[in-house]
Amino acid sequence: MAGLDAFGTQLQRSDMAGSPTFTAIANVTSITPPALARETLDMTTHGSPDQYREYIGGIKDGGEVSIDINYDPRLHDPLVADLDDDEPRDYRVVWPGTLGSWEFSAVMTGFEPDAPHDDKLSASVTFQVSGKPVLTPGS
Repeated sequence: MAGLDAFGTQLQRSDMAGSPTFTAIANVTSITPPALARETLDMTTHGSPDQYREYIGGIKDGGEVSIDINYDPRLHDPLVADLDDDEPRDYRVVWPGTLGSWEFSAVMTGFEPDAPHDDKLSASVTFQVSGKPVLTPGS
């Protein structure tokens, strides 16, 4: 298989209610899902075999999520309130069709609108993931 079509992928935002409802953020043109990473701890000693460094796994990081949107202040300005929240909010990336989802908590760290004289209103929004994302496989 050569690949999968990304068309239809959504970033959804929770209302944080007891039984949360997730709503797709409108007019998203590009989504960069959580960039998972892990630090390593150098365990090399003077006795390491053949003078090769040795490592073990360290702290993991859920990374950042970013989206680009066709900016509509009427639809997107309420999102700016997330920038004022100290507590993480729940979000999820829903893959197209039945490919599953990635759910995560995150703090919004950036909302950058752009209004060029010769193009559309757009904005870039960035989130820092807090904790471990939950990956739900599709069918």
